[in-house]
Amino acid sequence: MHTHHRVIVGDARDLGVHCEDAVELVVTSPPYPMIELWDETFAALDPAIEDALAAGRATDAYDRMHDLLDVVWDELARMVVPGGIVCINVGDATRTVDGTFRRFPNHARITEAFRQRGFTPLPTLYWRKPTNAGTKFMGSGMLPPNAYVTQEHEHILVLRQGTEPRTFRPNATERYEAAYFWEERNEWFSDVWTDITGTGQQLDAAGRDRSAAYPEMVPYRLISMFSVYGDTVLDPFWGTGTTTVAAMMTGRHSIGVELDESVCDQFTQRLPGVIDQAAERNRERLAAHVRYVGRSDTGPFDHTATHYSVPVKTRQEREIRFYDITSVANESTGHVVEYEPVTDLPDDAESFSLE
Repeated sequence: MHTHHRVIVGDARDLGVHCEDAVELVVTSPPYPMIELWDETFAALDPAIEDALAAGRATDAYDRMHDLLDVVWDELARMVVPGGIVCINVGDATRTVDGTFRRFPNHARITEAFRQRGFTPLPTLYWRKPTNAGTKFMGSGMLPPNAYVTQEHEHILVLRQGTEPRTFRPNATERYEAAYFWEERNEWFSDVWTDITGTGQQLDAAGRDRSAAYPEMVPYRLISMFSVYGDTVLDPFWGTGTTTVAAMMTGRHSIGVELDESVCDQFTQRLPGVIDQAAERNRERLAAHVRYVGRSDTGPFDHTATHYSVPVKTRQEREIRFYDITSVANESTGHVVEYEPVTDLPDDAESFSLE
């Protein structure tokens, strides 16, 4: 098995100029309107935004920022296959403009934009970010009534192109091999993620501050949840390539679009570590399942995984298969990743029978 990954240096609003490919999944984290980190980015694309912020016209600036994002959403509506999924990691903003503190509901504004473009909103995920509990107060601290709730989570919007799920041929190998374990399903599809910490990336501080990169586990889970082996994943706000790394690790093709060419350099430096990173993630998942099977409170297990001789809960899990990366080659058209199937459980995993 092999996958292909390419990065396009350009404006995501011009996806039609750069890319005609259809994609099955979008996983991205756009610049967040009204978060100060992204003021320069938005103002460079529309100078009226800087004028609005300087004049204290918060609603005008907010609307103009989302108008810029709307052009990208138009492109996604064209590229995503019927039944394909768009996952957008975004946080709401809190900000004082012209002396007034308020929240700017980015998640609601983007959800409505996609609904207007024919997408069906599905249940939203929330992941809670690590915070410094000692310095998180906003407003009047311990004195009512003028303190403010601290926002400690981000939204992951899940949107389906059209109203019907994707269809597959009966017993499609790429779908059944991409299954997840029962316990993973219970954890991943819970609406609040509290176990994701750090960035999971090898970035220096300047690169992380510039990109506002999300942890690698976020796109890894989303790609595993909403696509199958061989699908193509698009990230129109590529940043430091976290989504591409996750696509490589999960055996999917990927396309990234990034306006800032300078952030691409660090991505190339990360590639040698992807082989070990993917293997470690596969070992972690298999070992975690073995531990789950060994617990006294998790049975019964009525089936056995075909490729790993380990008990599983359901028939849908039987063909689950993991692939290690064997090589990453830089070619003129992008990066080509080669894989080989994982054939054994981790060396330190115990064996279990169905008796």
